[in-house]
Amino acid sequence: MTRFVPFIISAVCCLFSTLVLAYPNKPITIIVPQAPGGTNDIVGRVVAQRLAEQMKSSVIVENRPGAGGNIGTQFVANGPKDGHTLLMTISSAQAINPALYKNPGFDPVNDFIPIAMVGAVPNVLVVNASFPAKSLDEFLKLVKSKPPGTYQYASAGNGTLNHLLGEMLNQSYAISLQHIPYKGVAPALNDLLGGQIQIAFASLPSVLQYINTQKLIALGVSSAKRSPVLSDVPAIAEKIPGFSGTLWIGLFAPKATPKAVVDKLQKEMQATLANPELKEKLLASGVELANITPAEFAKQLQDDIARWAKIVKASGASLD
Repeated sequence: MTRFVPFIISAVCCLFSTLVLAYPNKPITIIVPQAPGGTNDIVGRVVAQRLAEQMKSSVIVENRPGAGGNIGTQFVANGPKDGHTLLMTISSAQAINPALYKNPGFDPVNDFIPIAMVGAVPNVLVVNASFPAKSLDEFLKLVKSKPPGTYQYASAGNGTLNHLLGEMLNQSYAISLQHIPYKGVAPALNDLLGGQIQIAFASLPSVLQYINTQKLIALGVSSAKRSPVLSDVPAIAEKIPGFSGTLWIGLFAPKATPKAVVDKLQKEMQATLANPELKEKLLASGVELANITPAEFAKQLQDDIARWAKIVKASGASLD
């Protein structure tokens, strides 16, 4: 039997090499489980274009929104495991939904293989131009001095990252902003700009144009440090130590995708994200590219699942 071992090893190596050379043999579809126009969709399309150039293959972005990202995520988890259907998702869907939904329909760790964290996006604490406080210090002093519920903040919906950041602010600074959930980012921003509501946490790419045109005032960012895009805006952690919550965007393959394909995807994504033009384009939109390995990304996911589960529990948010 031992004399056949070299032949078996050789055959396996040959199969491995053939698989790598053959992949991709049809267009790659990246599923974005959120609606068009959001941060993940914007980033996904920019990355897909560059990845297509890098791999010399067609890369298509397909939106499958619904249930806070669960529908598109389930689709990839249950789909083909050949590397031609991938998931580009955000931390709020992959790390928060498992605690928020009783049955999200997927396991964020066991159903997926991390390919690459693309980057991280801070949320910005913004107020409309008529709000009396114009700085983070003024804001914290004002809301602290008023009775609970005096001020309301908007979010894209119950259990979203911008909802939970508001809850984190309430808990960490002993204040009581009232949460007003909207059905998505667009209607929340419309009311914020129109003055129907005065406060919100929103991802940097979604509000950067309004900050630049002074239609909204940026008071603080949710990242541990200041964003290079808004270097004059303090991190909330400068006033409230430990306050931190960013939205990361990452690419995943479904579990059981062949290792040869996963290895190739990880290598190609590493080269894609190293492209200077891509870095510049994403940074201009408020996205800081990540520089971590797939293993570090997997650890980050597990840490975030544990951290956000505590915050979801404390907030009392729950969805069926």
